[in-house]
Amino acid sequence: MKKNLNLIKRGIDELISEDELLAKLKSNKQLVVKAGFDPTAPDLHLGHTVLINKLRHFQQLGHQVIFLIGDFTGMIGDPSGKNKTRPALDEADIKDNAKSYKEQVFKILDPKLTDVRFNSEWSNQLGAEGIIKLASQYNLARMLERDDFNKRYKSNQTIALHEFLYPLIQANDSIALEADIELGGTDQKFNLLVGRELQRAYGQEPQVVITVPILEGLDGKNKMSKSLDNYVGIDESPNEMFGKIMSISDELMWRWFELLSFKSIEEIDALKADQAKGKNPRDIKIDLAKELIARFHDDKSADLAESDFINQFQKKNIPDDIEEVSLTLSKSSIPLVNLLKDCGMTSSTSEAMRMIQQGAVRIDEEKIIDTKHIISSGTSAIYQVGKRKFKKITL
Repeated sequence: MKKNLNLIKRGIDELISEDELLAKLKSNKQLVVKAGFDPTAPDLHLGHTVLINKLRHFQQLGHQVIFLIGDFTGMIGDPSGKNKTRPALDEADIKDNAKSYKEQVFKILDPKLTDVRFNSEWSNQLGAEGIIKLASQYNLARMLERDDFNKRYKSNQTIALHEFLYPLIQANDSIALEADIELGGTDQKFNLLVGRELQRAYGQEPQVVITVPILEGLDGKNKMSKSLDNYVGIDESPNEMFGKIMSISDELMWRWFELLSFKSIEEIDALKADQAKGKNPRDIKIDLAKELIARFHDDKSADLAESDFINQFQKKNIPDDIEEVSLTLSKSSIPLVNLLKDCGMTSSTSEAMRMIQQGAVRIDEEKIIDTKHIISSGTSAIYQVGKRKFKKITL
């Protein structure tokens, strides 16, 4: 039981509550595990898979997963984390996007233990009477306690009445499916807790709530999003995926290992130890890129993408007579902007920051886009600023 619980808890943000989850697991019944996805875009990206990977963990324990496509809620527009009313989706777009989701999700989930459902199945049947009854079960004051609603209310920003329906309709999904467990991102916590409360009101045992972290995109700062162009789509070509994954910072790499890799915690710790002993983070990043590409394509595609990347890397115009610099750090690490200044590659940290923002800084040919990038001691790499400045720096 402890092993199963550790698998479920790996990489999660919050569990409400562990005692309830243990009781459900000890019941030895096949649990109904639900997660909802509004079809807001035609393609799933790695950010979506953090949640889908956790669904897979429950399948490994023999439980039934419901991949719920919110075709009805999508027409309302999820207000979670939004500072303004979100536009509703067009019904035709919802259908096209939902079809795409169904085709992609089985790259991770076991079809035998997955039910793909649409919440319009029961939501369309609610009618005015059903919606009024549902709304009568929840207090407006509690709704306004919700962080995003509260901020908008206090700043006199518009809150459309239909936005209050979203968490109620999502909660009704849990009632209709008699969900034992519901998963969602940290931004969904309020909605998931409404589900617990309304299940009680309708005489059901409340669902266990599990939230998972929001995955940062390629920029290492913002939530992975197609609109921010900081995403890796699971249907992208192997070469495109490989190049994007190799562009992330070393710090973000470990975050992605934790949330995206199927490697054990022990295996990841071993890789961290290898880096501490001097292994180039680029080589570890290659392992991550190949694992993810093999998952969404195949092993051969992953090998070819690696080969293409290395060939492209070796053809770069790097001088043969690069100046070598050794630097002894007083601490275990140093910000990249300070390192570039101290080694004379930029005149100041502000110039170093500006060059990074312009995409003009590379480490071993990998473009660095994070101005807070940290370099660990015990590493050696070729640093490039602009087109002509190269130095091999050993720490």
